[in-house]
Amino acid sequence: MFKDHDAKCTISEPLSSLHKHFQEGDLIIGGISSIISATSDEIDFKKLSNDMVYDMPFVRTSHYQHVLAMAFAVKEINENLQLLPNVTLGFHIHNNYMNERETYRATIQLLSTKDRFIPNYKCNSQNNLMAVVGGAEAKTSLYIATVLSIYKIPQLAYGSTSLMNERFSGLSMYRMVTNEAQQYRGILQLTLHFRWTWIGLIVVDDERGERFLQALLPLFSHNGICLAFVQKILQVSMISYYFGMMKEGWKSYDIVMESKADTVILFGDTGSIPYVRWAIKFSEQGFTTVKPKGKVYIMSMQMDFVSYYFQRNWDNVLFHGAISFTVHTNEPPGFHQFLQSRKPLRTEGDGFVREFWEQAFLCHFSDSLVQKGFDKNCTGEEKMESLPGDVFEMSMTGTSYSIYNAVYAVAHALHDLYSSPHGHRRKLKSKKYNLFSQPSWQLHHFLKQVSFNNSAGEEILFDTSGEVATGYDIMNLLAFPNQSIFKVKIGEVHPEAPADQMLTINEERITWNSWFNKTQPLSVCSESCHPGSRKKMKEGEPFCCYDCTPCPEGKISNQKDLDECTECRQYPNKGQNQCIPKSVTFLSYEEPLGITLVSFALNFSFITLLVLGIFIKHHSTPIVKANNRNLTYSLLICLLLCFLCALLFIGQPQLMSCLLQQTMFGMVFSVAISCMLAKTATVVLAFLSIQPGSSLRKWVGKRVGNSIVISCSLFQAALCLAWLATSPPFPDVDVHSETEAVVLECNVGSVPMFYCVLGYMGFLATVSFVVAFLARKLPDSFNEAKFITFSLLVFCSVWMSFVPTYLSTKGKSMVAVEIFSILAASAGLLGCIFIPKCYIIMLHPELNNREQLIRRKVD
Repeated sequence: MFKDHDAKCTISEPLSSLHKHFQEGDLIIGGISSIISATSDEIDFKKLSNDMVYDMPFVRTSHYQHVLAMAFAVKEINENLQLLPNVTLGFHIHNNYMNERETYRATIQLLSTKDRFIPNYKCNSQNNLMAVVGGAEAKTSLYIATVLSIYKIPQLAYGSTSLMNERFSGLSMYRMVTNEAQQYRGILQLTLHFRWTWIGLIVVDDERGERFLQALLPLFSHNGICLAFVQKILQVSMISYYFGMMKEGWKSYDIVMESKADTVILFGDTGSIPYVRWAIKFSEQGFTTVKPKGKVYIMSMQMDFVSYYFQRNWDNVLFHGAISFTVHTNEPPGFHQFLQSRKPLRTEGDGFVREFWEQAFLCHFSDSLVQKGFDKNCTGEEKMESLPGDVFEMSMTGTSYSIYNAVYAVAHALHDLYSSPHGHRRKLKSKKYNLFSQPSWQLHHFLKQVSFNNSAGEEILFDTSGEVATGYDIMNLLAFPNQSIFKVKIGEVHPEAPADQMLTINEERITWNSWFNKTQPLSVCSESCHPGSRKKMKEGEPFCCYDCTPCPEGKISNQKDLDECTECRQYPNKGQNQCIPKSVTFLSYEEPLGITLVSFALNFSFITLLVLGIFIKHHSTPIVKANNRNLTYSLLICLLLCFLCALLFIGQPQLMSCLLQQTMFGMVFSVAISCMLAKTATVVLAFLSIQPGSSLRKWVGKRVGNSIVISCSLFQAALCLAWLATSPPFPDVDVHSETEAVVLECNVGSVPMFYCVLGYMGFLATVSFVVAFLARKLPDSFNEAKFITFSLLVFCSVWMSFVPTYLSTKGKSMVAVEIFSILAASAGLLGCIFIPKCYIIMLHPELNNREQLIRRKVD
């Protein structure tokens, strides 16, 4: 695979390139990655840790799989006689050392004459560069694109896309990963799924971090998620920079550990995790007094949990149970075996394998070019599958899968170009097969339309924006006692699905940090408000921090964390978390209160009939004949009707009963009071008429009393008719008066008319009371004025207390108050006026005679 061929111009290959040379006419795919990240020439690490070795390059051993993914894809393509027959595909891979200058140098070298660094000039054997795959970071891809866009050479980026929307506009760029906006939506859906509302953020302090915050913060705020803190960490490209930034790292560590937020989102790059681990390591050595606390770390797909060789024995327990977003991956057949076959002593042309091997297996070769910093020698036969996951993974990672698909996308585009009519005609005309020496810009048309199923069975194609909608895998990181890290797939993010379906998660496969007793943590500022209560915001704090208050009477909340309780048109239960159907109720004849009131009404009616019977039986006696016998009969009949009209208020309201209730009540009481006014006026006129020379004798008689009764009653009748004509009473339903029931009642219709009728009745009672009070001491053995005065005093007292009581009650209690007032007022009139007379008629008949009347007058 990596055997060199002879070439006219040869120079020694750099250590940092994995390459294969081909004869003129062969095709080259370039790749730029970050394998060796830094050297430690400036720092004496032995003073800081016995595990560290100075003067040695620090290799990201996990990134070596990116190199092997490209090599594996090219190997498969060259062995596939159907895809690119008679064509050999080659590649060059360069390490950019996370440096802009190295990125530009490597890009230009891919464009130069083979084995010579001569920009924009080619001679002799040439590299027929058709496409470039890279890089791992968005900035790397941008640097490459600024050069390749001049030549219209396609670039397939497999890393971060956080800067690609605007900055890559118009460049020859294809993206092997889904737009990062979908990752932000995935993070949002993940936090909503676990109901985490109090989140901490740690972001890299650069343009990518700002874009991340600008995209994520509105999503969080709109969906009820608050931020406990936002900490920024500096981008790290050299290990030596760590120590200059540790002071800031300790501050961030203290803030994270002291926060109530149990969920922390990490957004950074491939160097961020080592930086965070440095901060944790230093805190363990006494640089801070804050005790470590378990958190759920959600890592973005840009971050890769890697361990440098000196970090292999560092504790990873704080990352146990972390959740990581990664580019979607699938295992191509044969890749595992390909990795197992990698041996440094049997591999030629691989400029990365030796550094990888030494720092992966913590050993050194006898001819190592760097200082021997490990105790044991490398045999070259060590097994890669024995390495922990944070050092090297034997299963294909998402980034490697993107590289693998990128190489195949180029191969299929080349195949389509070769099969096109233009390519076929050129092949027939040319004696020498140099079809693919044509400008690489011709490949763009076919790359945009490429569509194929890879060896893992997944369809790969670019959408209109030049992206492959691969989606994301969600991994659960497990930290073992031997400090190794293992990843378990627990879910996926499907960008094309609706928001409520884009996240699939298998909670049974999740292992949480032991700090949470292996149960799902609750990352909230305040405990949930249970059903039956609502949230009450705390002044000066985010909306996720609140107190819980019970729902007001008549309202419920049947879910957790509701901002407002909802009106319950039915009956809230005691917990105020659900509505129970209200029963229909009214003042019925069957309930105890209704039976009691009916009993009083009937008993008083019977007593009134009994009194009426007594008076009729003794109609010729002086006590009955005194003060107008007809008015007495009329008064007793009105009182009987008053008692009976109370029965109209009992039972289920109907239209007719509602119409008769208030009008009948107003009329019969008005007639009754008119009769009492007429009786009092008769007494007064009778007394005044006996005065010598009085002109009032002509007014003494029945006509005056009848006129008073008729005129006063007609005015009340007019009010009642106006009431019925304008806004009459009607059956109604009261859903607010009683919590547990819907009350059927009679609505008075026009409230002003109701109080007009009531007020007129009070006016008549007041006039009658004044007249009776003035006539109470008139000399007459059978003078009723004093009895009428006392009865009207009772009557007015009842109705004066009725108004505030009626207004302060609701539901059927209002009906009961009105019935009681009717019965009490009627009973007061009956008792105060007629009981003394019945006492004389029945028990002292000797007082009920003319002689007694004359004797008392003489006396």
